[in-house]
Amino acid sequence: MPIARLARRATPFLAAGALLLTGCGTGSDSGADSASRAGAASGSGSDRAVGYPRTVTNCGHEVRIDAPPERAVSLNQGTTEIMLSLGLGDRMAGTATWTDPLPKSLEKENAGVERLADNSPSFEKVLDAEPDFVAASFESTLGKGGVATRAQFEKVGVPAYVSPSDCAKDNSGDTDGSRATPLAMEDVYGEIRDLATVFGVEERGDRLVAGLRDRMARAVAGVDTEKAKGTTVLYWFANSEAPYMGGCCGAPGIITRAVGAENVFDDTHDEWPQINWETVADRDPAFLVIGDLTRDAQTAESAAKKIEFLEANPVTRAMDAVKHQRYVRLSGQAMNPSIRTVEGVERVAAALRAYAPAK
Repeated sequence: MPIARLARRATPFLAAGALLLTGCGTGSDSGADSASRAGAASGSGSDRAVGYPRTVTNCGHEVRIDAPPERAVSLNQGTTEIMLSLGLGDRMAGTATWTDPLPKSLEKENAGVERLADNSPSFEKVLDAEPDFVAASFESTLGKGGVATRAQFEKVGVPAYVSPSDCAKDNSGDTDGSRATPLAMEDVYGEIRDLATVFGVEERGDRLVAGLRDRMARAVAGVDTEKAKGTTVLYWFANSEAPYMGGCCGAPGIITRAVGAENVFDDTHDEWPQINWETVADRDPAFLVIGDLTRDAQTAESAAKKIEFLEANPVTRAMDAVKHQRYVRLSGQAMNPSIRTVEGVERVAAALRAYAPAK
């Protein structure tokens, strides 16, 4: 499993580029945002803010929030970046399981937030931070075999939230899960709105979603849809011996559908199936979208190592994309369901706009 199951031993990725995020908590708040701030400053317990307690339905669970969290802990970088983008750095007691350097636009917001662990922290380490809310991007982090289960956190009075992007797939096996229904950016937007509701900053959530929608629209503007329709793309996350390739319906699916291209492994619903190089070469994609990783959990993690492998391996070096060096480098966060998936759309769309297929 590229991210979720390897999170407990992952090291940071090399970011493909900084995001320009909208609605990061700058400027004055009004409405629900200001009510939450005023309530949080005036007292404690369920009477300190307008609209609390409140309940969020999350992955089949009812998550009750008695007051706006002031000591939240994010256990994966995807949820961390949403919280920071909502301007909630001053209400975070810790983060963990980092996969990429932050976009520069979020560095200041993150400056005062304690990093509990680069990888997966212990349950005890999280509890030492005295959290009043815990969130994770993956069920493998906030579940059996991860940091702790929801029930363990709730038993000690800490509400626990899992990204709906992850629980929407079947995580029952030993792989990275399988999706019957394709993931959409609406699922990511839903997580943004959920977290904004938890913290009482709904207007910030609306602004962040609006900014991401605008970026998505601008990213695909000018892409020749007729040319894109016949252009094939492959997503290689990690591992040169048994490579993890993007299936039809996760974040790579969002990117491919947005730009109008075709994923060469659209015929598998597994999130990140491991596929042999002979099959990859046989499908001969026009573009290779490759993860530029800096961790040391698999072989060929960085884009440089991947390209070195592709151009030396006798099976892959004859591929059209390799011969013409049609590589699109992406961060790990962009290749997983997150606000950075928009970055993936931007980069793949840019490559398609510059692509002139042979006649």
